Amino acid sequence: MLRRWFCCFSGELEAKPRSNKGHDYPWEAYTLRELVHATNNFHEKNKLGEGGFGTVYFGQTSKGEEIAVKRLKAMTAKTEMEFAIEVEILGRVRHKNLLSLKGFYAGGDERLIVYDYMPNLSLISHLHGRRAADLLLDWPRRMKIAIGAAEGLVYLHHEASPHIIHRDIKASNVLLDADFNAKVADFGFAKLVPEGVSHLTTRVKGTLGYLAPEYAMWGKVSEACDVYSFGVLLLEIVSARKPIEKLPGGVKREIVNWVTPLVERGRWEHVADPRLGDKFDKAQLRNVVMVALRCTNGRPENRPPMLEVVELLKSGVREGRTKEVVVMKKEMREDDDDGWRD
Repeated sequence: MLRRWFCCFSGELEAKPRSNKGHDYPWEAYTLRELVHATNNFHEKNKLGEGGFGTVYFGQTSKGEEIAVKRLKAMTAKTEMEFAIEVEILGRVRHKNLLSLKGFYAGGDERLIVYDYMPNLSLISHLHGRRAADLLLDWPRRMKIAIGAAEGLVYLHHEASPHIIHRDIKASNVLLDADFNAKVADFGFAKLVPEGVSHLTTRVKGTLGYLAPEYAMWGKVSEACDVYSFGVLLLEIVSARKPIEKLPGGVKREIVNWVTPLVERGRWEHVADPRLGDKFDKAQLRNVVMVALRCTNGRPENRPPMLEVVELLKSGVREGRTKEVVVMKKEMREDDDDGWRD
């Protein structure tokens, strides 16, 4: 239904913008002129990021709204399909931890998708990119982002109808708003799962380092593939290491293979991002790493569903806070005792 709607609209290159809010569709249809003006003609200085699917630009509308505009690459049948999938799925989902569709433009050779602007950009920019040196991601923020992204996946896997498999969970697809709330984004590779279907066999899409083995080798995709990718993302969040590292001699090592021997030897402190120093909760770190290793189990049937992942992460944070309060109270009692003895 949605795909037919915007294909019909796509012939209207300069149609007047019309709001669909309150009607069948909760987004706006922008004009090309408006988005060109908002992004300063897609100027290089407005570029926020670039991927295989397209380039994202910062924009400001005539009303003063800050937006992000994804401009798809040269039009092909593949690009058209990915645009249709992303717009259709974004039109379906509404959750605090998913990036919502604000509007789009489809006309001629241009396909543009409009979102709310995320002031803190993507998770990857804080772990490996231009904002990494600022160390804005302290330990509590990392846990908040991990739980938020997990809750977004819970909605896709368990609450959306039909269920949705994202297929490209990675650090660059987790955006951060002004309060560092996680927003899972980029649904160009997503799959809708019919009721009663446990898995699909499809062409492999996604990013090396995050792909579940059964998906990378045989194209078998299920919710468990997203769980695997999320496990890799968890390790990346706590360690700030990339999913695949290049070692001397051209050898490549995946993050799971790096962390496993450290866990076996009990060297938990070596897993944490060195930039954090000792400013992280050791019990929470253990919990997150163990959850990540369960998520990246080689057998998909042994991976926990995202509902369980969220509960495990939240319980780890709760226990960490409880221990923190106990320690603080103990220290306060000791201080009082010292004062009394004086």
